Amino acid sequence: MSGKNRSNIHVGLDVQIVLKQDQRSGKLTAGTVEKILTNSPTHPHGIKVRLTTGDVGRVKVIVSE
Repeated sequence: MSGKNRSNIHVGLDVQIVLKQDQRSGKLTAGTVEKILTNSPTHPHGIKVRLTTGDVGRVKVIVSE
């Protein structure tokens, strides 16, 4: 499933995101979605979310439903 479609993402989902400071390296951060921050139905770089840890980034990998 793609992290570029908002319909694939919901609160409580385990995902891997790329943080703003890690965009060049592509380093992924794992966590659970606390809030979806992107309002549009799709985004070419991934839907922006806030994890339960407080980290904010764009979804690159959906780990589990």
